[in-house]
Amino acid sequence: MSQDVLMVDSVDQAAVMLKPLRIAMLREMAEPRSCPQLASTFDETPQKMYYHVKMLERAGLVERSGERLVNGITEGFYRAKAEAYWLSPGLVRRLGGKQRVQDQTSLRMLAGHAEEMIEDVARLAERSTSGEQVPSASLGVEITLPDVERRGEFLEELRATFEAIAKKYTSDGNTKSGEVFRFTLACYPKPDQEDT
Repeated sequence: MSQDVLMVDSVDQAAVMLKPLRIAMLREMAEPRSCPQLASTFDETPQKMYYHVKMLERAGLVERSGERLVNGITEGFYRAKAEAYWLSPGLVRRLGGKQRVQDQTSLRMLAGHAEEMIEDVARLAERSTSGEQVPSASLGVEITLPDVERRGEFLEELRATFEAIAKKYTSDGNTKSGEVFRFTLACYPKPDQEDT
């Protein structure tokens, strides 16, 4: 039986956990799950689920809870060690305070979205090579903010603009019919370029 709360007090442990897919997997593993079961739930390959489960297990966030023999192959079952995971105050201090944790979490979320997009594009490319037309669009711009104090205003306006677009095109509230598009908006400071 899993404990109520597991306090995450290691930077490495937090880095493993703070990925959208892994957080969703931890929720799903409130009850014992095998990698094939997780693959079916998340529409992924069992091999990919095995990789993520092993990362979570090495970080001490899940544990093996049983196994069964399927067609001569041993299938392991894994369960989350806790119902909830909290970042310890000590970890927050080591990372440089609350804002630093929020920034790192945001960067991890950005990396998670980028990973999802790469996987989606790879799947769509397979469909495209078979002759299927795949509608898509991308936009890349650089914006220079001469006044750093306006960063919050800029990000809020960006969020509000794209939230309004999303509401406009899903105004009927019907998410069951029609073509579903994934929209990912990423905004981050451009890393410094070294002189070559």
